[in-house]
Amino acid sequence: MEELSFKSLSSVAELLRTRQLSPIELCTAMLRRIEAIDPQLKSYATVTAELALEQAKRSEEEIQTDFYRGPLHGIPVAVKDLCYTRGIPTMGGLKIRKGFVPEYDGTVVARLAAAGAVLLGKLNLTEGALSAYNTEFPIPVNPWDSRLWSGVSSSGTGVAVAAGLCYVGIGTDTGGSIRYPAMANGVVGMKPTWGRVSRYGLLALAESLDHVGPMARTVEDAATMFVVLAGQDSSDPSTLSEPVPDQPSFLSENLSGLTLGVDERYLTTGTDIGLVAAIEKALEILQTLGARLVEVSMPAEGPMDYRDLWLPLVGYEAYRAHGEYYPERADEYGDYLSGVLEMGRSLSAEEYSQAKDRRAAFNRRFVAELEKVDAVICPSGGMVFPVEQSKQYGNAEVMKEVVKHFQGQFTIPADLAGTPTLSLCCGFNEKGWPYGMQFMGRRLSEATLCRFGHAYQQATSWHQHHPSLTTEV
Repeated sequence: MEELSFKSLSSVAELLRTRQLSPIELCTAMLRRIEAIDPQLKSYATVTAELALEQAKRSEEEIQTDFYRGPLHGIPVAVKDLCYTRGIPTMGGLKIRKGFVPEYDGTVVARLAAAGAVLLGKLNLTEGALSAYNTEFPIPVNPWDSRLWSGVSSSGTGVAVAAGLCYVGIGTDTGGSIRYPAMANGVVGMKPTWGRVSRYGLLALAESLDHVGPMARTVEDAATMFVVLAGQDSSDPSTLSEPVPDQPSFLSENLSGLTLGVDERYLTTGTDIGLVAAIEKALEILQTLGARLVEVSMPAEGPMDYRDLWLPLVGYEAYRAHGEYYPERADEYGDYLSGVLEMGRSLSAEEYSQAKDRRAAFNRRFVAELEKVDAVICPSGGMVFPVEQSKQYGNAEVMKEVVKHFQGQFTIPADLAGTPTLSLCCGFNEKGWPYGMQFMGRRLSEATLCRFGHAYQQATSWHQHHPSLTTEV
């Protein structure tokens, strides 16, 4: 099972399609692995064993009768616990939501089911998908080293994917919450163009910034899942009408004709020197694969400047998203989220409008640089770091020790602009901690970003490195 659990989605899908592997046997083995390992990793908020076995049985019956739905048919997956699942708790890391059980599936969950995926369960996250955890919930443990940070709100997804506790998972990203856990756990994370994946049936943090996307161990697997998730949805008027390409068919090992933007100052300022060296090595590899490097000049703000641009938008929108409960039940909220909601509560409509104007002005500068090339390379959000668990439950003052490590200049811009990114592992330091790099692209350029990422993975083996796990982590 150890070897099988770390196989790619595409290779397991072929075993299922050709009936060399039974969906029921695979599901049962994955559930046993979760039972053995996850008590230490704490990636799952809810394990849906009964539903998973029911879906696996249906998949097996369909495949046996030559009704094959596609590459996710019979594949064990998991979703972040802010995705509505009919009849299953959807808590969002919130104490006030502990008793909430939706009566319908969110669009992404429904699309996974229609593709024949097997839902193993719901994954832990920070409170309300912001930066800190509520003390009612456990903090997912980084499988590479239990002392390390496991990422922001999609931490449970990052941990589960890295540890072989699901083949692919769903994450969300408002300020870096797909990219940070992808970096911290050494996996692939795709933040699509805003509106590319429906947000219907998801607990919101900040609607104009929230993105939904896949997390996986290979770029090909992330692309496969993206094609299933993406597309217009009548239940979400913000979804885009542009057709979704058959993304895996665009993957190519040759990058001939593609341009890759590099801003050395942007890439290196405040960045771990080992990570910089890993990205420089990646640039050499990408050039040998045909990519042409082009100098770009990214907006020069620092991490806190980006945070100051982003935070008023989040606070204002999050306060309204929590209007059903806050401030009436403020005592059930953690200090960090409460502080952001109070800030949003204090902002006037005029101040919010001014924040949107600043966002629009920044977006024009950021997008202008993206338009010069096919993609821009940079870190995925910095370097993973050790952190005390107690600080991740803290208020804004205590959390300063955590957020000071965030390199928001690499994550916040693409959320503000709604443009796509792809994060993947590009090496490890001498302690065995993963390095992560990111490709940022123009609107609707997910296929091109995957072409860069897939070519890099075909030429390297970092994605084939996995944490050594037993029942002791």
